[in-house]
Amino acid sequence: MSHKITMRIGLQSVRELELEVEDADAVIAALHDAMTSDDPIAWITDTKETRHGIAVDKLAFIQIDAEEDKMVGFG
Repeated sequence: MSHKITMRIGLQSVRELELEVEDADAVIAALHDAMTSDDPIAWITDTKETRHGIAVDKLAFIQIDAEEDKMVGFG
């Protein structure tokens, strides 16, 4: 039985990719490693276990927002 795999590939577009990740430092390290190696693609896995290949030579900026747990209801 085969599994359906969906891939989306963006080419030279002016877009932002927003990912929810567990460890921002690990993502930064993966991007840095790709920038300083012969492999121009950084592979990042988000919290939904989706893998994203990012062409590091196309990066314009990286923004990291840390959200704290928000209380809902009466405390």
